[in-house]
Amino acid sequence: MNVFIKNSKIYRDGKFVICNAELRDNYFQIVDESVNVDTFDGIVISDCVIIPGFCDVHVHLREPGFSYKETIATGTAAAAKGGYTAVCSMPNLKPAPDSVENLAIQRDIIAKTARIPVYPYGTITVGEAGETLSDMDGMAKDVIAFSDDGKGVQSDGMMEQAMIKAKSLGKIIAAHCEVNDLLKGGYIHDGEYARLHGHKGICSESEWGQIERDIRLAEKTGVKYHVCHISTKESVELIRQAKARGVDITCETGPHYLTMNDMMLKEEGRYKMNPPLRSDEDRLALIEGIKDGTIDMIATDHAPHSHAEKSKGLAGSAMGIVGLETAFPILYTKLVMEGIITLEKLVELMAINPRKRFGIEQRADEWCIWDLKNKNIIDSACFASMGRATPFDGEEVHGKLIATIYGGKAV
Repeated sequence: MNVFIKNSKIYRDGKFVICNAELRDNYFQIVDESVNVDTFDGIVISDCVIIPGFCDVHVHLREPGFSYKETIATGTAAAAKGGYTAVCSMPNLKPAPDSVENLAIQRDIIAKTARIPVYPYGTITVGEAGETLSDMDGMAKDVIAFSDDGKGVQSDGMMEQAMIKAKSLGKIIAAHCEVNDLLKGGYIHDGEYARLHGHKGICSESEWGQIERDIRLAEKTGVKYHVCHISTKESVELIRQAKARGVDITCETGPHYLTMNDMMLKEEGRYKMNPPLRSDEDRLALIEGIKDGTIDMIATDHAPHSHAEKSKGLAGSAMGIVGLETAFPILYTKLVMEGIITLEKLVELMAINPRKRFGIEQRADEWCIWDLKNKNIIDSACFASMGRATPFDGEEVHGKLIATIYGGKAV
């Protein structure tokens, strides 16, 4: 199918400018204004936006070890369908990528089946058990960063050792921050909804308490430190203060934390994730964090599970939701259209800043093309991902993907 994209906006050097473009035989190019549209042998559309391909630094592709939840093939297809041209795959796999040999298993599958580039994490500790450092030296050249995502490193001494090693290797430590002793069996936010409905809550300090510790260690060691999926107002303020002191720290939050709060929960597994949806006060603090630059990027924490694992309500379901195919339409609809941030700011958060921090090249031949006037209903049954659990199922959003381009070709 050949498509001529007329009178559209393309993102260049931090702003949008008008252009025409052509997608012919799956290859994309910007074309001269003198092209005669009347003689074009295909579909003509207008008023689209052409955005650098998004980069998600926090994605669970589940392979190897859990391919009944997702595979690298289906996960990267979902990413492409959401406008992403780069994803970083988290290491809670089986075997965990804690050695060169284990990492090679994942890298081989990526090479054979990935639709777009995948940059794997290596673990901080062997088996993410928090007891012994992984082979960080051996893996350094082949991983994007080190993380024990899904688990907080509980030992101060172990985290300090990891930071010293990562610093020597020029690598980022990306931390899932969670104090196990403060969880007390909780599974949603320790807030009003939990109290009204008799659920066990997860306190905010379980997140910000470990961030506070890690900031102290990062300041001491000088490591490049990145905080995963922050959800609390205290986390925002701690990171804001650390940045003001010159700590080499960045952080991410997710679309759901910016657009939902715990009073929007329903008694369904598709509303359960870790960290949980927090209070509206927390949500508003996160909004301020993305507006003032405290929060550097938005990542989905795309975490697919099987239907059986997500069909046991809030108490019994596995933690994690999918997000690659819904992130941009949700954020455009709920943040840009509501005047909370500009489209340019959203591009920074989803495409520019993640690459800048993690050293992922922004190529001139990778784009995503969106018709922002198009309204549609999110339908998880149509996802490319094997995961179906999303709190946004059934929501009306603006934004239909026309194509995702990588290497100049529609993927």
